[in-house]
Amino acid sequence: MDLLDNVIQPYAWGSRTAIAELLGQPSPSASCQAELWMGAHPGAPSRLHRGTGGGTLLEIIRSSPERELGEKVVRRFGAELPFLLKVLAAETPLSLQTHPSLAQAREGYARENALGVPLSASHRNYKDANHKPELICALTPFDALCGFRSAAETLALFDSLGLGAMEPLLAPLRASPDAKGVARMFEALMTLPKESRGPLVDAVVSACGAQAGQGSRFSEELRWAVRLGELYPGDPGVIGALLLNLVRLQPGEAIYLSAGNLHAYLRGVGVEIMANSDNVLRGGCTPKHVDVPELLRVLDFRCGPIGLVSAVTSDGVESIYPTPTEEFRLSRFQLRPGVSSRPERRGPEILLCTEGSARLSAGGTSLALPRGASVFVSAADGAYSLEGEGIVFRATAGL
Repeated sequence: MDLLDNVIQPYAWGSRTAIAELLGQPSPSASCQAELWMGAHPGAPSRLHRGTGGGTLLEIIRSSPERELGEKVVRRFGAELPFLLKVLAAETPLSLQTHPSLAQAREGYARENALGVPLSASHRNYKDANHKPELICALTPFDALCGFRSAAETLALFDSLGLGAMEPLLAPLRASPDAKGVARMFEALMTLPKESRGPLVDAVVSACGAQAGQGSRFSEELRWAVRLGELYPGDPGVIGALLLNLVRLQPGEAIYLSAGNLHAYLRGVGVEIMANSDNVLRGGCTPKHVDVPELLRVLDFRCGPIGLVSAVTSDGVESIYPTPTEEFRLSRFQLRPGVSSRPERRGPEILLCTEGSARLSAGGTSLALPRGASVFVSAADGAYSLEGEGIVFRATAGL
């Protein structure tokens, strides 16, 4: 059992209070703190407190993969921790983005390598050959855009704006109010001539602002469009955001995003788990690289509401968020005084205390987990017990 020192990613959309307060550090922080990474991703591996030497989790796993990961995980994923755990703290919206399937990632990575595109290039789409399904569980009220809304609802939203300038873009959707129509409308939006984008986005944002205060059932969606328009004037992604479902999570609620799901986290703090990848294809509301043809090739245009992932509780202490992904499984312990949990081991694990405190005990030793602390439990560590008062998240493989 090894306590972790983790990397904080200082992206511009991050909070200056959420992660600092979780870790018990001075708040507000000197700069934005967007993501706390816990894992063995090559770009920002955690460091371990192990003996006198320590080292990164990546180095330790590669030096003894079967001991750290277990035979089952090594057989399926090789000498790599298959998941990456994060705390994500969004003060302002992230970009519209999606992630490729495993086949798309492998093909895209090989293609860009063959073209000689450096891994560090700003226009590189594929940083690795892995997919990036993900699940996020809210720690605070959390707003997100995810997945294309039903065609009928999207038409109703734009009709409420009464904006004739949108009709050429809406025509494919009116002709085919389904996923095909959504795809054609989105493609037409993303390929608008540059000289047409600014005036149209300005007109839509202005209409959204006027309509949002009129009691529209889409008021929250319209207000977010106004906010995105303020941050990214003239960006067609502002209009694209109006095609997506707006979801508000309460603490403990979660959503799962599979390959091709266009999404943007807007505001809030959550625990996020994903396959160990950094592949992101962006669709707007960002100063970063947007590759429209590649984005359109990867997107899943199926439309309809986004369902929450219902947590499954077997012992009244550990609630599991089931997904179809082999790389990860996330669960949440609600610890109470006098109650000890002995979870079934599932290979390598990372535990994170987000509220209160906990104690991890195994083999005659114990480890305190105050709020903000995280620990790596190797496959060789065997059974353990967990007790305390608070909330602990558990990341494991999904096998």
